[in-house]
Amino acid sequence: MKKVLAILVVLVMVLGLTSVAFAEEVTKENIKLGFVHISDPSDMGYTYNHDVGTKVMMEAVGLREDQVINKYNVSENPGECGAAINELIDAGCNMIFGTSFGFGDAMLPAAQEHPEIEFCHATGYYAAMYNLPNYHNYFASIYEARYLAGIAAGLKTQTNKLGYVAAFPFAEVISGYTSFYLGAKSVNPDVEMFVMYTNSWNDPTVEAQVAKALIDMGADVISQHSDSTAPATTAETNGVFQVGYNADMIPAAPNASLVSARVDWSKYLIFAVESYLAGEPIPTDWSQGYAEGAVYLSPLNEIIIADGTAEAIKAAEQALLSGELKVFAGPLTDAAGNVVVKEGEYFHEQETESAPSWSFILQGITVIEG
Repeated sequence: MKKVLAILVVLVMVLGLTSVAFAEEVTKENIKLGFVHISDPSDMGYTYNHDVGTKVMMEAVGLREDQVINKYNVSENPGECGAAINELIDAGCNMIFGTSFGFGDAMLPAAQEHPEIEFCHATGYYAAMYNLPNYHNYFASIYEARYLAGIAAGLKTQTNKLGYVAAFPFAEVISGYTSFYLGAKSVNPDVEMFVMYTNSWNDPTVEAQVAKALIDMGADVISQHSDSTAPATTAETNGVFQVGYNADMIPAAPNASLVSARVDWSKYLIFAVESYLAGEPIPTDWSQGYAEGAVYLSPLNEIIIADGTAEAIKAAEQALLSGELKVFAGPLTDAAGNVVVKEGEYFHEQETESAPSWSFILQGITVIEG
């Protein structure tokens, strides 16, 4: 009987070790990825753009449809987001990507509890704070593309008033609309900009209402850091123009949309997945910009852009790539008259973390409350 028990113990140990070894052997053929999204691809904006990146990554790495699980329309509420993450864990995901800023409060404890799973969070900043080996932040220097898109707006406006539909008063959003304004001002020194917040990443009804309010204030070019095409269609309905985000919005508003600033999320997704499969560490923070192709402009709407727009953008693009152009170059003064970047200096956005950190409101930009 003792011999039988001893044999059983050995078998259990061998089978256990075999099981662990098998679990650790993740390959291109069996890796499973999970994505948590705040909306779904029908928004034709942020989630659509991230989904495009996922598909490009799958093709590049050689993954099957059944190796990727998407959780769409997940609230940033930690309980609801946490439940979606747990479902992905239970489904056997080796890597989990959270694509909205507010998902960090659910992703961080999940990463702490499951060190065997890689967690990659877009736009957050917890990775540098907690320095977990399996928790990572990623973003892109979208402010560079927004600066170039702002040139199209600055040349197009007749009222010299721009409107900006902004999601939240976070650095990620403020950085974006500041760079857009600076691009417009580089070709039109008389331009001013009005900003209103929707307090939501994706709410087409509110986005349309805010866009209309800005148009009623005299803005004849609208831009956005919000997830839907509602600002574009509202601009078209009201006979003004628009600069988009995340997707080419010309199909949604062919008579209004000038150009869009976009992120190519596949750059990071391919890098992260291939690094994992190769057994190489994924950086705590990752951010690339225009030079690396991580951010770019959609095609210009040649029918409605102002004369000289393509040439002006091309010149700024070349200066950006050469390093001659720094988006947040001084002198820059905030709305209270304080110099926030001195002449001859520049603010290096995303220097230590992937998340943007610029949060100054410059002179010439007015935030409308309410």
